[in-house]
Amino acid sequence: MFSIIGIVVVFGAVLCGFMMEKGPVFVLLQPSEILIIGGAGLGTLLAGNPLHVLKRTATSLVRVLKGSRYSKQRYLESLKMMLLLFNRGRKGGLIELESDIEEPEKSPVLSKFPEFLNDHHARDFVCDTMRMAITGGATPFDLDQMMELDMEVHHESASQPAQALATMADALPGMGIVAAVLGVVITMSALGGPPEEIGRKVAAALVGTFLGILLCYGVVGPLASVLSKLIDEENAYYHVLRVVMLSYLKGMPPTLAVEVARRAVPEHVRPSFHELETACRHRESVAEPTAA
Repeated sequence: MFSIIGIVVVFGAVLCGFMMEKGPVFVLLQPSEILIIGGAGLGTLLAGNPLHVLKRTATSLVRVLKGSRYSKQRYLESLKMMLLLFNRGRKGGLIELESDIEEPEKSPVLSKFPEFLNDHHARDFVCDTMRMAITGGATPFDLDQMMELDMEVHHESASQPAQALATMADALPGMGIVAAVLGVVITMSALGGPPEEIGRKVAAALVGTFLGILLCYGVVGPLASVLSKLIDEENAYYHVLRVVMLSYLKGMPPTLAVEVARRAVPEHVRPSFHELETACRHRESVAEPTAA
């Protein structure tokens, strides 16, 4: 949402400043220049990326409009879920968690957290790690390496749409120059005409450069930047899951493991100790179906 507001502010400030200098707004509406720059920019995106990156880029743009999924409430729910899960394992041993891990949709604990279940990568990240811990043979160090590898691969894959947009943004000023050069070519062919016509053609050529730079630094570049930050927030969420699982598998009590993970939460969304304690206070009521 803030990305849209920012783009509107950019265009609004540029147009208002142009109008304050008595600039005719309609001279900026050059369909041919927009077609050249927009089409060429889109072409660089298509030419420089495979199909799966293009699909993820389209999905990521929708994600940019929705904003971050990792709020303080998301972290509270995730830490509460891990505490409930580990308490089950503490009472019956890791083998007690096998049914929860194999069928998380039917788990009396995990099924209470639909947002986590709908996040397929986060769900698999937790379930696959705990599955390896339950089967035995893997030390906490081995599991930590597995989680680190999983996070690196996911982060690299998730970063591809941001890199694709950044490449497109870098190309737009060049495309603006191409449009301007084409406009100069047309202008040179009309040198024998009236001065007004030559002036209009020169203005159209300069609009091409203007649009290329504006779209680069005012639209596509900021979108690539905010997408990169959203990816970093996602990586921070997986880091918290990694910390809480590793702490528990090293032998820490569930409450202490969750507290260690809380301190790994980024500061701007980190719940306080009392907020987490309040969220987990009624955990027995969530786990009631287990005893049934």
